[in-house]
Amino acid sequence: MRERPKHTPLRPSWRCPVCGILWPCSAAKLRLLGEYRGDRPGLLIHLAEVQQVAAADLTKLNPGVALPDLTPRFVGWAEAR
Repeated sequence: MRERPKHTPLRPSWRCPVCGILWPCSAAKLRLLGEYRGDRPGLLIHLAEVQQVAAADLTKLNPGVALPDLTPRFVGWAEAR
């Protein structure tokens, strides 16, 4: 049985190697919601930490270019509505 491709971030670009779109892609979001089911604060903390790592990678990848606000991309989608 073949292993399914993982929707984990490809660093330092922070794109999904399966979808090719900005990470977290829809599949990654669903996986994270499942992993942190019942622990929304834990999910938000994890995403904030990942956002910091991504910001550092993206800054190194594009020196001198101002980063957009990464909060909606990394944390905003997981906040309670």
